[in-house]
Amino acid sequence: MKRLLVAVMISAAIGVAPATAMGQTPPATPQKPPQAAPPAQTPPQAAPPVQKPFPEGSKIAYINPQRILAESVLGKASLTRMNTLRTQKIAELNAKNKELETTQQKLASGTLLSQDALAAAQKSVDRLQIEIQRTQQDADAAMQELQQQLNADFDRALAPLVAQVAADKGIQVLLRIDGGAIAWADPALDLTADLIKRLDATKPAGPAK
Repeated sequence: MKRLLVAVMISAAIGVAPATAMGQTPPATPQKPPQAAPPAQTPPQAAPPVQKPFPEGSKIAYINPQRILAESVLGKASLTRMNTLRTQKIAELNAKNKELETTQQKLASGTLLSQDALAAAQKSVDRLQIEIQRTQQDADAAMQELQQQLNADFDRALAPLVAQVAADKGIQVLLRIDGGAIAWADPALDLTADLIKRLDATKPAGPAK
């Protein structure tokens, strides 16, 4: 199985300036008592689309792996782990870059008057540049390793369910709709929701050691 992983806010400020004519204040306009606003009308909500039953006797169906990843419990947990690791590695790189920036500013400011201090600061810059490069490489490797592990866990959990749903429906061909090869397909042939339900109902296997 191929790897399954991978308001406009408008602010209208309308200012109303006080009317003045030749420096004189215009006569006050009698104000009407405020009237109660009409009750807010709740717009009617469209009914959710009704999923048509799977066509009996059909030998072809399809799934959307991206939906399974985004909506299943296992997929959400995998994305959370990836985002957590990414945030951690970005924080490490930012700390190194901040330290490098501070040291470079000391060199540029001319406050380090002695030759020993200048030499030490330059060594720190060289060291930090190497550390940043290594930290970036380590971060890339860690992200790739975790993604491979999560892909394997996801495939291992999903593969038997794909075979199971295919057998239950009597399907001979199960396609992937995220590959761009399918221009259109009857929504009744979509077994994505079925697979998500089955995947959430199973106890996910532990991560590969």
